[in-house]
Amino acid sequence: MAEQKRDLYDILEISKTATQDEIKAAHRRLVKKYHPDLNKEPGAEEKFKEVQNAYDILSDEKKRQLYDQYGYAGIDPSAAGGFNGAGGFNANFGDFGDFGDLGDIFSNIFGGGRRSSSRTQNGPQRGEDEYRTMRISFMDSVRGVEVKIPLNYYKACDHCHGTGAESLNDIETCPTCRGTGKVKTQVQSIFGVMVSEKTCPSCNGTGKRIKRSCHECNGQGYIKVKEQYNLKIPQGIRSGQELRVEKKGGIGKNGGACGDLYIEIIVEENNDFKREGDHVHIEFPISTTDAILGLRCEVPTIYGTETIDIPAGIQNGATIRIKNKGFKAVRSDNFGDEIVHIKIVVPTILSKDEKQLYEKLRELEGGKKDKPNEKFIDKLKRTFKM
Repeated sequence: MAEQKRDLYDILEISKTATQDEIKAAHRRLVKKYHPDLNKEPGAEEKFKEVQNAYDILSDEKKRQLYDQYGYAGIDPSAAGGFNGAGGFNANFGDFGDFGDLGDIFSNIFGGGRRSSSRTQNGPQRGEDEYRTMRISFMDSVRGVEVKIPLNYYKACDHCHGTGAESLNDIETCPTCRGTGKVKTQVQSIFGVMVSEKTCPSCNGTGKRIKRSCHECNGQGYIKVKEQYNLKIPQGIRSGQELRVEKKGGIGKNGGACGDLYIEIIVEENNDFKREGDHVHIEFPISTTDAILGLRCEVPTIYGTETIDIPAGIQNGATIRIKNKGFKAVRSDNFGDEIVHIKIVVPTILSKDEKQLYEKLRELEGGKKDKPNEKFIDKLKRTFKM
């Protein structure tokens, strides 16, 4: 039995009435969730590919219309074996020859159906957004950094501004389709005369014809650019945040603007400092003597060392807050705090003199009432009536 494919809308976790903006937002969210560089769980890469395939289909209005009408068979007839219905009618896509847009054909025969928006897509169209990930060190996220990254992208030709024509006078309405970008054909079939629409072969759906091509881009409307781009990573950036580089994404169409490039920043972890929001945490070891007597000492922060007072009698796990020594908030001038977690380290090796001093201390403590261990034992005895 053939494997049942998941619904494309379910894959992107959207409704069947989702707008293109909602489709794009869902794609961005799920790409970040399942990207192989970010998610090492088993099956994440397959889900990433599944999301990408769903987006490729649903972001294309023509493919989306066919999918909505016929499911996977509308976009990949081999997935469902074509239309094998009653009476032996087998209508694989190859059998339609010059019929053009399958959705238009069946709409004309049976009525209804949704008109493809590709009919009106002969104007400027913005390019797709593109996505990258970049890893930076923990300290680069503290200070901020500017890095050079290689970029290959397309931009509208400076001479023709994306039209592909040498001048505005060299652009005329396509005489074949009269500016609609579509041509109609009639085909005699067993159902009668069938009318279909297809992209105009003369203008490739733009509705325009170029008499003289731009000498700079040879009529392409866009030129390829290779550059070392200075990317400014702001101080305090968090892992998972994105930086937008305008118009460095996918190529536009018919003079449309290029898409944007989004770079997701992945911050490497640090063995000593741990970030939590804009606060930073550190575990600071002290001796039992210092814990008992207290001390004034230097503590490391992400900006250098800071002198603090550790009070006498501090307990293991207690915290001391150092104001404004955490991360800078990206969109304000506020700083988080550093939280110092006290860790009392008990010595495992003692010199002869140290051992004698500790034994003397224990003798002194022996005369005290309510020693901690005796209080604990008495509590248990009362609780369990031992």
